[in-house]
Amino acid sequence: MMLSQTVVLARRNLLHVLSDPQQVIGMSVQPLMFLLLFVYVFGGAISGSTTQYLQFLLPGLLVQGIGFGTMQTALGLNADFQHGLIDRFRSLPMARSAVVAGRVTADIVRTAWSSLIIVGVAVALGFRFHGGLPGALGAAGLVLALGVALCWVMAFLGVSLRSPESVQATGFMVVMPLTFASSVLVPAASMPGWLQSFVKVNPVTIFADAMRGLMLGGAVAMPVLQAVAWIAGLSVIFGPLTVSRFRRRA
Repeated sequence: MMLSQTVVLARRNLLHVLSDPQQVIGMSVQPLMFLLLFVYVFGGAISGSTTQYLQFLLPGLLVQGIGFGTMQTALGLNADFQHGLIDRFRSLPMARSAVVAGRVTADIVRTAWSSLIIVGVAVALGFRFHGGLPGALGAAGLVLALGVALCWVMAFLGVSLRSPESVQATGFMVVMPLTFASSVLVPAASMPGWLQSFVKVNPVTIFADAMRGLMLGGAVAMPVLQAVAWIAGLSVIFGPLTVSRFRRRA
């Protein structure tokens, strides 16, 4: 029953997105803005060639896109509390966890759509999967798994904080330093030594390295194992925490 309720609520959230042109445009255009700006503004200076920089950037940019995209999970859940939707759910014979799971499921579909757009445009601009079909499929699976894990993290913020402003501010304080102080945009070797120490243990760097290994044909085993360990850890910790916090608040 909980699974069917999750599907119903996920469908409700997706229909809400489709009925709002601004959300559809935002989840489609914003990722492309990041891609085009980074490639054509920084590409020549960093790699000497926009095509060469595109090969380096895309795997990391997919990770960054997941980080920023899943902030919508936090904002959406918080808005449901603010607008009284959760109050209406209290009167229904439904699992409280299905509300959170439905939001996470819908946002994974949104994330997959945004990632697909970025990859499609990047291929049109000259990106090539040197890791072959297995690498491309592995990267797709890793992106979706990472999206699930980060959705649970953001869902915890959404049900724990009281206002949309605090949710957005806290989300940016978490996502911004982790994504920009990583190897998403530039190689860690180009950074000062003191910053490299943080960048190398930053989980975003691990995710980006794993994606590059799968998509470009580089080292795969260790980065992917580390990435999977982080994904499993985040899901195991923040999944139950989010559901527990939601039940207490709802």
